[in-house]
Amino acid sequence: MSERESMEFDVVIVGAGPAGLAAAIRLRQLAAAAGRELSVCVLEKGSEVGAHILSGAVFDPRALNELIPDWQARGAPLHTPATEDAFLWLGRERSVKLPLPPQMHNQGNYIISLGNLCRWLAQQAEDLGVEVLPGFPAAQILFDDQGAVMGVATADMGRLADGSEGPQFEPGVELHARQTLFTEGCHGSLTKQLMAHFDLRDGVDPQTYGLGIKELWEVDPARHRPGTVRHTIGWPLDHGTYGGGFLYHLEDHQVAVGFIVGLDYRNPYLSPFEEMQRFKTHPAIREVLEGGRRIAFGARALVEGGWQSIPRLSFPGGLLAGDAAGFLDVPRIKGSHNAMKSGMTAAEAVFDLPADGAGRRGEAVDYRQRLDQTWVMQELHAARNIRPGFRWGLWGGLAHAALETYVLKGRAPWTLHHHPDHAALQPAASSTPVEYPKPDGTLTFDRLSSVFLSNTHHEEGQPVHLQLRDPALPLSLNHARFAGPETRYCPAGVYEYVQKNSSGARLQINAQNCVHCKTCDIKDPGQNINWVAPQGGDGPNYPAM
Repeated sequence: MSERESMEFDVVIVGAGPAGLAAAIRLRQLAAAAGRELSVCVLEKGSEVGAHILSGAVFDPRALNELIPDWQARGAPLHTPATEDAFLWLGRERSVKLPLPPQMHNQGNYIISLGNLCRWLAQQAEDLGVEVLPGFPAAQILFDDQGAVMGVATADMGRLADGSEGPQFEPGVELHARQTLFTEGCHGSLTKQLMAHFDLRDGVDPQTYGLGIKELWEVDPARHRPGTVRHTIGWPLDHGTYGGGFLYHLEDHQVAVGFIVGLDYRNPYLSPFEEMQRFKTHPAIREVLEGGRRIAFGARALVEGGWQSIPRLSFPGGLLAGDAAGFLDVPRIKGSHNAMKSGMTAAEAVFDLPADGAGRRGEAVDYRQRLDQTWVMQELHAARNIRPGFRWGLWGGLAHAALETYVLKGRAPWTLHHHPDHAALQPAASSTPVEYPKPDGTLTFDRLSSVFLSNTHHEEGQPVHLQLRDPALPLSLNHARFAGPETRYCPAGVYEYVQKNSSGARLQINAQNCVHCKTCDIKDPGQNINWVAPQGGDGPNYPAM
């Protein structure tokens, strides 16, 4: 092993999303107000800040108002106020306008590119003296002699496919810190390790997830309604599968169209990507997109577990914040405001943590208590039963959500619980295959042309970042019992079964297609796929998602 250089900081933050950047800004604000020196570094695995950021997004500026009250004067990219809301049930050819739940009222919110907001937040952080380092994925957690987290090491560059050092090899760098904040977003690769190492999920529900697939369209100006927000339920999903779609009209004749499928779906023949393509053919969606052109594509898993799935948030030497912990509010279809507020609260807990004279790294054990006193946890607690209520199907879930919202008002004396998403998959033998139409290349598209629009790139010859714990399991379990569901739940065509010889098939992993959605790590029925970070800067490069 080549010698690694090391760098020292007071605080290292893993992930330049809304939570990590809000934490960095708040730390530097606190240090300036107290006249203290405090070095802060933010690592980002994407080639630039925002490259791996994907969200709808209708943004609640509540946390931003607290963090940077003069954000409008500073030119924050919040240009399109939400002006009109609609909630639709879709049948195959028709749509019915439903009463708008109070959580889905968007007055005061903005339709934005979250990637562009993160780019702006990164500039605000740098102006305050934060070091922001894109292209440096955190690949290893470092522990000190007392077992506390003492920082992270970035991924090596230039390793060959077999893991050996190639001619262009450069070892990763160790970043040591008094406290390390993990804000990797949904199902982060290091956060998984922390969960297991410190048993952070003991006594809480498993996290549950959805897969969001999004396209950005440039539409006919005559069909463009800036500020319009449309959410849908129903077709093309069956009534037993949780999910829905959205249309958000941004500025510059652009419309974000997306579809989310809960990863607790049962039918192994279901393909979230194909459901998204079918969704666009509905008359209520087609009428907006026809005559336009698709300009971007992306996919990302999102947390749906809510209040009962939030793990222990602190451990010796660090904290979890943002969707690494799971603060998305499912009924509101929003999480960025909660992510930012959790990052700000984490910063305050770390800043107030007294230094240990013996050189030990402390634990900010009051972080959860601080969060419980904020609107983040109050919001999540009130909404905690709505998502798990959809175990009773679409109509049962809607009826239960109405009871929780209008009658109980989030104060039910019970809490519904979750089960792991991968355990919901039923065998192929008891499932009905789904026939999806071929893409027309105008409104609907295939996976590979979609991956092309995500600007995904992985340097050839590096170790595959999608690791199989047991190489035999794909054939013996996935293919034999579930008809190879990874070929359908992956939105980027990473997994395919190819004929090896007369003896049977083999699983081929096209890792170069991976858009880092993490769905395979979540939904694999044998929990056999381990997603780890590839070398620096690889993956999608979303322009304004």
